[in-house]
Amino acid sequence: MSKGNSPEDERPIEDVSQDVPEDVSEESRPSVGRALQQARIAAGLTVDDVSSATRVRISIVHAIEADDFAPCGGDVYARGHIRTLAKAVGLDPAELLARFDAAHGGRPAPTPAAPLFEAERIRPERRGPNWTAAMVAAIVAVIGFVGFTFVKGDGGGSEASVAEGSQASAGATASASAPPKKPADPKPDPTESAIAAAPRDKVTVKVSATEGRSWISVKDHSGRQVFDGLLKEGDSETFQDDEKINLVLGDAGAIQLYVNGKKIEDDFQPGSVERLTYTKGDPQVG
Repeated sequence: MSKGNSPEDERPIEDVSQDVPEDVSEESRPSVGRALQQARIAAGLTVDDVSSATRVRISIVHAIEADDFAPCGGDVYARGHIRTLAKAVGLDPAELLARFDAAHGGRPAPTPAAPLFEAERIRPERRGPNWTAAMVAAIVAVIGFVGFTFVKGDGGGSEASVAEGSQASAGATASASAPPKKPADPKPDPTESAIAAAPRDKVTVKVSATEGRSWISVKDHSGRQVFDGLLKEGDSETFQDDEKINLVLGDAGAIQLYVNGKKIEDDFQPGSVERLTYTKGDPQVG
């Protein structure tokens, strides 16, 4: 009598491959570098864009996308670059780091703290006598002794010095009581002399900044710009023309004018702008 299969034996054999898809999918997933590259391209970014955004060098970005992590300088730095690049292209850094750790022997162990270091007691060095200090002290003592001897033995010399000092004081007093010398006459200003001797067939204008600084503009009879600039306090400029001179004073109150050798006594106000014209027949304002 043949023995038949029991119902349990007739059950279909379970497909063992059902447990495999996880491993198969793990192998089919792209590598860390490939995943970063695909995400970058999908985001429409270039390697230059990612490098600029993350400050990771272009060469290292290319190397990581090719799964070459040697240029990173170690696993710790590689993990840091992966995390940075993943955030830049919109991937989950944790998943990529887990794949990287699995392919490179697990997550690197934290660096142990440095052991406490007990400083070794240092024996004090034997020091010989400080000859430098002794020599300096001896020199100071010699100088002090010589100075004391010189002061003590120079009593007569001190009296002579006092007498000479008294004579010098008397001479200084006599000099002070003497009447002061009359100061020399000041030399004439060559510019004033030149204006006083201005030719009658021309118009001569001197502009002096006596009360401050002022911008001035000067044109000749043809309208040509002769001067355009700033006169600082104490500065002077002299201008001549065959027919007339046109002036613009930015701060007329700071300016003193001499026209054909004569001082202009116009009461210009500080900060006022004046437009003036002078001819050969002035000092009247034109």
